[in-house]
Amino acid sequence: MKVKMKIFAAFAVGLLCVSLLGCATLKDLGRGFAGISTRVLEDERKNALKKSFALDYNRCYSEVKDILSQKGKEAYIYAQDPAQKLIAIYFSATDTTPVGIFFSAEASGNTLIEISSQSTYAKEEIASRIFTGIDELIAPKKQENNANVKEKSAN
Repeated sequence: MKVKMKIFAAFAVGLLCVSLLGCATLKDLGRGFAGISTRVLEDERKNALKKSFALDYNRCYSEVKDILSQKGKEAYIYAQDPAQKLIAIYFSATDTTPVGIFFSAEASGNTLIEISSQSTYAKEEIASRIFTGIDELIAPKKQENNANVKEKSAN
């Protein structure tokens, strides 16, 4: 009888623990304890800085990772979630302010990038690095197209 009561008590405590978690999953709980949770970045997404680029998702994702690894401006990637199309970074190796980079494919074939963080400075700095880097990548193509048009119209 005492064994049954102990099993019932353990089951009740387990059920209580699971119900107190609410919307958080065990995965989120573990990440929170490890200090690598992305929940705060997801919550701040409504205040994100946004910009759309004429690149497909895969190329955009790759370019952002390249920009984040540029010498002197490295950011530490602590989580990547392809299902959520998210890269979570720490601002730098010494500044562990979390910043989230979300990607959304648009119907036009463009990719929308959203930069979120609780820190306005970190969000604006990372957005500036990424948006400027991708703009510079796209800008030479526009200049080449304009030069080609001028050459064709001169002939």
